[in-house]
Order: sequence, then C-alpha cells, then structure tokens
Amino acid sequence: MHKLLIATANEGKVKEFKRRFESENLTVISLLDLDDAPDVAETGSTFAENAVLKAEAIMRLTNQPVIADDSGLVVDALDGDPGVYSARYAGLEKDDEANIDKVLNEMKDIPEGERTASFQCVLAVAIPGEQTEVFSGTCNGTITFERSGHFGFGYDPIFYVPSYRKTMAELSPDEKNAVSHRGQALDRLEESFQELF
Repeated sequence: MHKLLIATANEGKVKEFKRRFESENLTVISLLDLDDAPDVAETGSTFAENAVLKAEAIMRLTNQPVIADDSGLVVDALDGDPGVYSARYAGLEKDDEANIDKVLNEMKDIPEGERTASFQCVLAVAIPGEQTEVFSGTCNGTITFERSGHFGFGYDPIFYVPSYRKTMAELSPDEKNAVSHRGQALDRLEESFQELF
C-alpha cells in the first residue's frame, strides 16, 4: 500500500483527506506522523503560492509525493481578509475561537445583505522529478452573526451555506465534502489522480 503524505498538522484537514483517499488503496500520513517535521514559513501572498511552498519543501525533505493545501476565509466586507492569514488571524498561536471572535467583531456593524464571503482552497501536488500541479476550489456563502453547529473546524461555525441553509459546522461530513472548497479541489485532484500517481 502506497503512502501519501499530506503536509499539514491540522487534525481536521487530515481527517478529510483520509476520508477521501481511503478508497484509493493509500495510507494517508501527515506532518503529525513525522519526527521533527518543519514548520514551513508561509511567505506567499496567495493560497497557491503558500501551497506550492509547503508541498515542495516537504517533498525535498522526505523525497516522496506530497500534497499541501492552503486555504482560508475571504470576506468581501473585510477587503478579502482574513485570506492567507486565516489560521493566524487573531495571533500566531492559531486559535480557531479567537479567529472567529475577531471576524465577528469586525463584522458586527455589517448588515445581512453585505456579509458575503467564500472559503477558498488550493492543493499543490509535489512529486520528485515532476512539475508541481495545483488544484483549487471555492465555496460561496455568508458570515453569520453568531456561531452555530459543532462539526468541522476553523471558521465553519460562522460560514453559512445557502444551498443547505446551514452553517458549514452544521453539515455532516458527507454534506461538507460535497460542497466545501477542499472537497471541490479534491474532486479536481482525483480527476488527475491516476496520471499523477
């Protein structure tokens, strides 16, 4: 059975990748499974730049195929913030609850019709000796006024998905996979999976 290394230490993301690839006869491992895994500096100005930086850095270190994702919340009323700073919006310690509080506070005077946002995801696939490939996905929605739901992670409790009339955190894992930004990017990756691997 082949191993597929996902360049993340985020347990929520790891679960989503495992759920997706368990049928591909692959063992999904992550930075949580590596000793002394480096924390790659995300110095890019876009999700794509950061995903490629992470994928290629970990590929060079391990000499094996790596998938890295960079994703985040883009809020129109906040001029695209948190954007590439989504994980550390409220500080370097990457605290989901503090990040949500900061967005809600900054949005407190924004009326319902102007709370549009999107979740965006870019996956970079780095394979030794090959050109790095990039796959992306976007999920459009709005920012709620308060948290709702207990599934998911990150900003899911305040991201309302109109097609389901629920927040992302109220969706089951299967529902989330069908509509999420990462689910869409993974769909595009899977279309090219046999060629890549």
